Amino acid sequence: MEISDNIIKWAHQALKELYKVEDTELKLVVNETRKDFDGDYTLVVFPLTKYSKSSPQQTAEDLGAYIVERSEIFSAYNVVKGFLNLSLSDASWSQILAHLRTAGLEINLADADETVMVEFSSPNTNKPLHLGHVRNILLGWSTTKIFEACGYNVVKTQIANDRGIAICKSMLAWKLFADGATPASTGTKGDHFVGEYYVLFERKLREEYTTWQSTDAAQSLLEQSTDSSDPESFFKSYKNKYFNEYSELGAKAKSYLQRWEAGDEEVVALWKQLNSWVYSGFDETYDSLGVDFDKIYYESNTYLRGKEFVKTGLDNGIFYQKEDQSVWVDLEDAGLDQKIVLRSDGTSVYITQDLGTAELRYQDYQAKRMIYVVANEQDYHFKVLFEIMKKLGAPYADGLYHLSYGMVELPSGRMKTREGTVVDADDLLLEMREQVVSNAVEKGGLEDLDQESMDQVYDQITLGALKFFMLKVAAKKNMVFDPAESVDLQGHTGPYVQNASVRISSILRKYGDKARADWSRHVPIDAGKELIKLMLSWQDVLHAACKSYDPSQVANFSYQLAKSFHKYYHDAPILRAEPEVQAFRLELITQVQKYLKYSFDLLGISIPERM
Repeated sequence: MEISDNIIKWAHQALKELYKVEDTELKLVVNETRKDFDGDYTLVVFPLTKYSKSSPQQTAEDLGAYIVERSEIFSAYNVVKGFLNLSLSDASWSQILAHLRTAGLEINLADADETVMVEFSSPNTNKPLHLGHVRNILLGWSTTKIFEACGYNVVKTQIANDRGIAICKSMLAWKLFADGATPASTGTKGDHFVGEYYVLFERKLREEYTTWQSTDAAQSLLEQSTDSSDPESFFKSYKNKYFNEYSELGAKAKSYLQRWEAGDEEVVALWKQLNSWVYSGFDETYDSLGVDFDKIYYESNTYLRGKEFVKTGLDNGIFYQKEDQSVWVDLEDAGLDQKIVLRSDGTSVYITQDLGTAELRYQDYQAKRMIYVVANEQDYHFKVLFEIMKKLGAPYADGLYHLSYGMVELPSGRMKTREGTVVDADDLLLEMREQVVSNAVEKGGLEDLDQESMDQVYDQITLGALKFFMLKVAAKKNMVFDPAESVDLQGHTGPYVQNASVRISSILRKYGDKARADWSRHVPIDAGKELIKLMLSWQDVLHAACKSYDPSQVANFSYQLAKSFHKYYHDAPILRAEPEVQAFRLELITQVQKYLKYSFDLLGISIPERM
């Protein structure tokens, strides 16, 4: 039941009868009436004065009188400076609630059997999942849920970045310094275990680099440089070159990479062992977050397909080869630059892998829309990838989309993986859960539950706090994640929304079985109207969230609905209400809970029955 559409229909009819306007395609604008004016919905009249040949005030008066006289839906109108404010009739509110009671919560935006692939998480296998990954994972998961709610077949996927120099650094550090230690022997979660050796490699490299700076070779380079008067600045800028040309650790790590690509049995076996530890750890974290994947692609496989793709593009004249045998693509006609797609030694770059991955995915699922959930640091990379796909004539090129998201910081500032200052996802969840338990014990109310039931409630509140806080911010924005703020029961938080549903459950347990047959005859108060209007806007919210790839619209809908409910609960007591009024209010909050639970489900959040 679209009230806006109904107003537009009546307005067109009024225009036709009052002013002989036959233009049924005339676009009319209807909004909710501002809270400081009387009315429920507002029709903007200014564009219609050219047809009425009257002032905006008179035109609005004419239309308002026509609509209210003939429609049973509207009971009154008022005009404010050319805006026509219409009030719904008493009976209409109950009719709308009856409609919401049976209305579907999903919509259909997809063509028949249209498949969308969403890539998210896609971690490197040299470190555990951290806070930045959490935002990625939650955005990706919610996006899949929203697209499914809009009628699409959705495939959840990731690309495991399981090859490259970073992985070789972890492998080498374990080989040199672990003395045979394993996750099992140290009691360490697999991804954390491997990540410790990545950090250890960087520490050992810094030590090696510091020692090298005192050598004659280093001092000679310093004297020849333009930064000779500022050794600290010189050596800071020279670190990468040192790694590639002078470092013993760097040479060994690069040797591991070359041996891996050559299929060296010893290196490949070591690579498989460390990766297996990492995957086991990742799976634990995914399980804790309540997410899963339909298909995982591995860079160690897709880079080979990418090389084949490059060869085809080279044969067709889309790519070109330089004298050093490196392969490039010229994207200057698209406002970009020239981009390398294969190094001179034949090894692949990231874009090579992504070319192969996209092609494999299309062959597997025929998905013509692929959504990449990746941080905004890679904005340029995806512009290049998508433009190359267009040049190659890929049938899915126009359906590629980069869901770019901003950085996540803690109140204490940014995190650095190499320095070991990253906040691991597992540690974050553990700390948040401890805060939730502390708050719950202080508040009380769960003492009669057994431990398993209490643990389930704690987990639901913890994940609700984390997921809602991450998803309420539009993806493109940078954000500061404050764990303490996220679990606040009174703030713009997941627990605040969960508490609205818990309160409804408590009410329904007490009164839900009382006579409800006559609820439709009650006229709701203004606070009830606000709840109904919010629920009536749900499908517009879902449509907008899907079209804009923006779960924050769903998150903020749920918050506004919870906030409106809390006010309604305060203003419209159920215990002291007359039977018909009580029945109506019970029916209303039953529907509110339905919309709260469904919108939270699209965010990947479950709601406990008690808190």
